[in-house]
Amino acid sequence: MVTLEERFEHLEKTIRGYNISADLKLVEAAYSYAREHHGAQLRRDGTPYITHPIQVAQIVAEMRLDSESILAALLHDCIEDTDSTYEDIAKRFGVTVADIVDGVTKLTRVKYSTMEEEQMENLRKMLFAMSRDIRVILIKIADRLHNMRTMEYQTPVKQKKKAFETMEIYAPIAHRLGMQKIKWELEDLSLKYLDPVAYDDIAQKLEIAKSEHGQFMSAVTAAVNARMTEQGIPNATVYGRVKHPYSIYRKMYAQEKTMEEVYDLFAFRVLVDTVPDCYNVLGVIHDLYKPILGRFKDYIATPKPNMYQSLHTTVIGDEGIPFEVQIRTYDMHAIAEYGVAAHWKYKQGIKKQGGEGTYEWIRRLLENQEDADAEDFIHSLKVDMFSDEVFVFTPRGDVVNLPAGSTPIDFAYSIHSAIGNTMVGAKVNGRMVGFDYQLHNGDVVEINTSKAAHGPSRDWMSIAKSSEARSKIRQWFKRERREENIAQGRTSFESELKHAGLTIGQVTAADVLPSVLKRVGFQSLDELYAAIGYGGYTALKAVNRIRDELLQISRAAAVEKAAQEAAARAAQEGRPTPQKSKSEKGLIVEGLSNCLVKFSKCCTPVPGDKVVGFITRGYGVSVHRRDCPNADPRRRTPADQGRWIKVTWSDDVYESYSTTLEVVCKDRNNLLVDVSTALSSCKVSVTSLNSHITADGFAIFHVAISVSDTTQLEQVMRKIHQISGVMKVSRPAG
Repeated sequence: MVTLEERFEHLEKTIRGYNISADLKLVEAAYSYAREHHGAQLRRDGTPYITHPIQVAQIVAEMRLDSESILAALLHDCIEDTDSTYEDIAKRFGVTVADIVDGVTKLTRVKYSTMEEEQMENLRKMLFAMSRDIRVILIKIADRLHNMRTMEYQTPVKQKKKAFETMEIYAPIAHRLGMQKIKWELEDLSLKYLDPVAYDDIAQKLEIAKSEHGQFMSAVTAAVNARMTEQGIPNATVYGRVKHPYSIYRKMYAQEKTMEEVYDLFAFRVLVDTVPDCYNVLGVIHDLYKPILGRFKDYIATPKPNMYQSLHTTVIGDEGIPFEVQIRTYDMHAIAEYGVAAHWKYKQGIKKQGGEGTYEWIRRLLENQEDADAEDFIHSLKVDMFSDEVFVFTPRGDVVNLPAGSTPIDFAYSIHSAIGNTMVGAKVNGRMVGFDYQLHNGDVVEINTSKAAHGPSRDWMSIAKSSEARSKIRQWFKRERREENIAQGRTSFESELKHAGLTIGQVTAADVLPSVLKRVGFQSLDELYAAIGYGGYTALKAVNRIRDELLQISRAAAVEKAAQEAAARAAQEGRPTPQKSKSEKGLIVEGLSNCLVKFSKCCTPVPGDKVVGFITRGYGVSVHRRDCPNADPRRRTPADQGRWIKVTWSDDVYESYSTTLEVVCKDRNNLLVDVSTALSSCKVSVTSLNSHITADGFAIFHVAISVSDTTQLEQVMRKIHQISGVMKVSRPAG
């Protein structure tokens, strides 16, 4: 049995090995404090409880973390399991250490249950969000690793539960932080309890073939070392290993293979000083052994998102056995083994690779630590990757992801509309809170409902942060509070009218109201008021449209008045009264009245186009654009000369006319979405949209839309032309 003193001496030796400036007296004080407060507490294996904090601190030291991390590791269970307090730890060892211990305690209290993959990802993100200091996560991972190493003393039920948590939560977090060595051990230890039969089978087969494997790996190591010495590659280290059990297990069960059929069971690693040496070693390996096509990966030129860098190649050995070789520098290896925890080497690695932008998610962890030394760097490293989100629990343990700043109102509506609509109160962590309480990561939220609830308040619209909650509140008011909505909407509408210098009498005049309602798209004023009341339509938008309509009506009245005055003057002067030509579909046909007018499909004219008419046999007058090839005077036959007549647009044109556009684009993803969005933003009605892709990679769209005139049509064409990849927008003719 190893004594507590021997364990602590080993910890001190490890710290001295990488951190000469560490205050070992303070470390000893933390050890004494934890030992005193844990007192007679025992672990399941019968050993003093203090052995666990010492071993967690040992793992943290092997990660080469700073002094405060060591202190926090020794003290990490004091607040949770003893009468020690945050204030006492802060007073003795500093606020930072107390904050880390408190953070680890909060993570320990998080409850897990069997959940779907999306829930697991939310939970992992929540743990990051809760840990404002990265050291909280690192110490929690070390805590879980030691617990898994001693899991044999727990009950079978707890073994499976903890193994599941480790596989689903902590191993992926270790992977995200680039801590491959710890990730592998967590996976192997979890597999041992989740599928003990498969684990024992793999472990036994590896043990049986151990001597055979050893001979093979020794031979490859010797051959590679000898060739590198010949090539003059300095300070290289070569070693081999058999893949860890969980990696073999995954390949066996995912690909339904026996262990003998698992590809690249062996892996070799070559460590060198510089990047050029990595590529030189790659040449040596490919010269010694036959490479397998398609099995080479360059993670040095293109690092993984978690900073991992290495060259990977798979080759065939002399005995016909395939094996993988990983080639990297010593700095890259430190990052591969311990990721974020390899702090100063990790920092140097980022500088060498040309800036923080190379690793976008890691850049968000750095917070401008350009000049930090080994001790200060990890001290100020923060986790703020998910600062725009908040993660809370339902009473059943499900994680709910909401926008930052969300309230119980947002939570209730995210569960179900009925929960939000009948909410009368909310509890957070067992205490009643107000509806405007801002939720924090890890909160357990419980909503109190009542069938007698009056429904949401209008004030909730300004309290809710999520668009989902606000939308559901609007829907409720639209459905349940029509009279109230009408009254509220009328008040807002009349206020906006007054602001625009208009009166309600101008809008409700018998000769004006029908066209005004048509302009805003409602059947009655009450419908308009109701929409404004529940928030589906704004009073400002309604008044702006009504003002435009009143302006058009005013202009039409002025034209009519001018015509009447002209007729009166003509009568006084004895001249014939000018006759107003009657229009058909907004067109005046010279010399004809009450005739059938149709717009030709070959050029689809709209108001503003110069047009010409053609008298058809039995189908009235067909109207063409003057630039239409079918209306070109050079193509007219002598027999048709008398059938081409003059047509002009009148003042009483329709609100919309159908026309077509042809859009030629370079094909790409989401092109149709962008075209549809542009059409929607122009507020035009689309009656059809067809497209086809040409053999040379172009997309051609044919769009049928309804517009009021050429001004609106040109606006639509400009909007489409601004889309990336659009080469030409035209109006087909002929």
